[in-house]
Parts: sequence; C-alpha cells; structure tokens
Amino acid sequence: MTSETSARAYEDRRGEPAEPVVRPTEQDEVAAAGSELLGGPMGRWATGAGHWLAPVRVIALIAIGMFALGMAQKAPCYEWAWFRGVNSQYTHACYSDIPHLYVGRGFADDLVPYFDRLSGDMDYLEYPVLTGLFMEVASWLTPSGGGMQHREQMYWMVNAGMLMVCTAVIAVCVARTHRRRPWDALLVALAPAFALTATINWDLFAIALTAAAMLMWSRSRPLAFGILIGLATAAKLYPVLLLGPLLFLCWRAGKWREYAVAVFGAAGAWLAVNVPVMLLAPEGWKKFYTFSQERSVDFGSFWLIISQRTGKSLDVEMVNNVATLLMVLLCAGIAALTLTAPRRPRFAQLAFLVVAAFILTNKVYSPQYVLWLIPLAALARPRWRDFLIWQAGEVVYFFGIWMYLAYTMSGENHQGLPPEGYQLAIAAHLLSTLYLCAVIVRDIMMPERDVLRRDGSDDPSGGVLDGARDVFVLGQAAHPPRHAAPFVEGPRVEWGTRQPGT
Repeated sequence: MTSETSARAYEDRRGEPAEPVVRPTEQDEVAAAGSELLGGPMGRWATGAGHWLAPVRVIALIAIGMFALGMAQKAPCYEWAWFRGVNSQYTHACYSDIPHLYVGRGFADDLVPYFDRLSGDMDYLEYPVLTGLFMEVASWLTPSGGGMQHREQMYWMVNAGMLMVCTAVIAVCVARTHRRRPWDALLVALAPAFALTATINWDLFAIALTAAAMLMWSRSRPLAFGILIGLATAAKLYPVLLLGPLLFLCWRAGKWREYAVAVFGAAGAWLAVNVPVMLLAPEGWKKFYTFSQERSVDFGSFWLIISQRTGKSLDVEMVNNVATLLMVLLCAGIAALTLTAPRRPRFAQLAFLVVAAFILTNKVYSPQYVLWLIPLAALARPRWRDFLIWQAGEVVYFFGIWMYLAYTMSGENHQGLPPEGYQLAIAAHLLSTLYLCAVIVRDIMMPERDVLRRDGSDDPSGGVLDGARDVFVLGQAAHPPRHAAPFVEGPRVEWGTRQPGT
C-alpha cells in the first residue's frame, strides 16, 4: 500500500466512508525521530485500517509486549527476592504487593474478603469491593498444590495474566477513543512507567474500566459511561473524580440530560456492587474508607518532604483537612477554567487535571498511581516530548522509592538512597506532573496550541459535547470572537463547530 493510498479516507466494516488516520510522525518531531528505529515515518509499506495489522491491533500487541518486559523486570523477585529477606526486593526494584498480600490478606487460607476477620496487622481487607473480588477470583485460579512460596509465585502469575488482559483493554480503548488518532495510544503502550509499575498492585483493573468508560462517552453513550465509571469507582476511588469536570462541561454545553443519565448510571452500578457487602459485612466493607482516613503521611507526597525536613510528625487529621481544602480549591480552579476558557476544554484535558490534582495533594503516592494518569495523558496531550519529560520524572521516582526503602531497611550499613535523595525523587515526580498540567492548561487557554484542534476538530473524546454550542460561559468567553483563536498555520477553527470535511 502506498503512502497516497494510506492517506486517503478508508472505509469501515459497513463500507461507509471514514476519516483518514492522523500519523504522529507527520506532526510530532520526536515521533518522527523515534520512527527511524523502525524504518522511518509511515510510507510506502504502510498498512491501512483494513489490514490485519491495523493500528489498534499493533498497539495492543506492543502494549502486551511491554507488559511482558515489565514481568521480566520482576524476575529476580519472582525467583527469590520476595521470599529471602526484605531488602533484596528493593535493591532489585522489583517489589509487588501481590505475593505478599496472598498470605497477608488471607487468600492463602481461603478466607472470604470483608466477611472473615484477619489475624495480622489489618483486621479486614483494605481495598474496595470490586478489587477485592478481582483478588479473590485470582486466588480461586491459583493452584493449591506445592509449598507456600510456589503458591505465592502462582498467585502473582495468575494476577499478572489477568492484569495483562486489562492492559490490552486499556490500549484498545485509548486507541479507539479518538477515531482519527489511534496511534496516540502508543504513548500508553510504550510508557516506561507503565511497564515498571503494572504488576505492583491491582490498579490496572480500575484503569481498564475507566478507559472503557471514556470510550463510551466518546461514542455518545452516557449510560454505558456512567455504569463503567460506577464499576471503576467500586474498584478504586479516583474514577468518580471524572464526574466533576464533566458536570461543568455539560453545564457549559447545556447537556443536562446526558449528564444526569451518566450520574444515575454511575450511582446505580456502584450501589449494585457495594450494597450487598455493605449490608452483610459492614465492618469489612468500611475498612477501605476508614483506612484511607486514618493512614498517616506516607511515601511520595510533598507532605512527607515537609515532615522529613522539619523533623516533626504531621497530625493525620490536620493533613486530611488541608489536603481536602487544597483539592477543593484546585477543583474550583478547574471549574473556573472550564467556564471561562475561550473554547470549551476537551473532556480528556480536564480528566487529567482533576486526577493529577488528587495525586498532587494526597498524603501518599504509591508508585503505581502513575498508571491512573497515563491513558488520560495520551488523550489530553498527545505529544511525545511532553509525555517523555513527565515519564522521566516518574521513572526517577520509581527507582528512588525502592532505593530509599533499601536505605531504611539496611540498618547501619545505609545502602541505598538517603532521605535527602528520596526528597529529590519526590520533587522529580511532583515537578514533572506539574509541568504536564501546565502544558495542558496552556492548551486550554490557547486552543491553537492544542494538537488535536489544529485540523478543526473540537473534542474527539467529548461525545455529545463534540461540536456542541455553548449555552453558559463566564468572563471573556461570554463574548467570543468569530473564530476561537487565530492559527499561524493550518485551518481556522469556527467557534463550537467543526469545519466542513474534518
């Protein structure tokens, strides 16, 4: 297939004309330079959407391959470091909660999560209900024969297989959310922090549900979006945050019915999962919420830097209150940005900002939390330079936390990263995340800088919001010019509409 053929609009499975796929190598200097490793930018031998190596399939295969590399990175721990001493799993940077909690949370003893009391440091499982079910199903699939070490290894392997499926779902959903930009999902598939952190915990399950929800919203299916967000929230708390910016986007566009459908769908799905456990095992059910409130300042947060620099333990209640206040203020800022921006922001942009705000203000930042942001970043700011700058900070933090734990666990030998070095690793995570937030805010305030809008598109992941007229705005946005923003290059973008043929 020639480059001319692949550049033309292809036909979908029903034979209807579809829009041509955007090639990152033609718009992104870093992507073009990186493509030289694979033979250069797409050209004569490129395949179109009808080929068996269509973009979505390629991206899914690459994501699975990177996940497998992440599994290989855990090999020293799988073989021995999880089971012989404590420090080796940190010095090899291959720690995972999964094998340790197989025993520590009663799965090895066939205890029922939330119903059966534990005998260790935690009286009940401290995870949301749907994640608890995921963990339980994995324990059912784990062979019961052999010694405990073998069973822990098998439990991790079973979970890794299930999480690999989640990885493929995430890659496919991100690739399909922006119809004309499937290759942006390579940011997810090739993200180094994704491979490094994918099997530390069970976060990928909630992320897969959230990615599927974003896909459903982009297809103007608010009920399916709401149900999936409700299920994702039943697996991890952060997905419910996406309903916040969506409220103000729908307010600005007057899409109240669609928003109400989404909210009712989310509430119904969450209640359907939680109410049975809430009624039958109330003490076990609420453990996740009480643990989150009672947890002290922990790894990865700026609160830990303050505590270590001052030499004082911070009061948990005070930190909870201040962190909540900071989150409320940041959400208010995002709401103001939504209603006053010269063009209505894209849903993915605000989704990234609100989840990043939660991460930045929270009293703990586990290394796998970066997974929450990676799919949203690929949709919000699909530029390789900015994405890799952010990923560099996250990779620094990934190795920093393990080296710091090695330092704290090595006794008087102090082998690893001292507190001052770990504070720099935390700063790298915070500053790189703030950098990506700043670039996204700039894109919102200067729509001509948004790579997705340079061809006249409005909000490819916006669903019912895509191309909708504003009905409520504040500030200068209440008196918009004829065009949203002048372009130095490319087509001019009409306010609230798509250009013909785009």
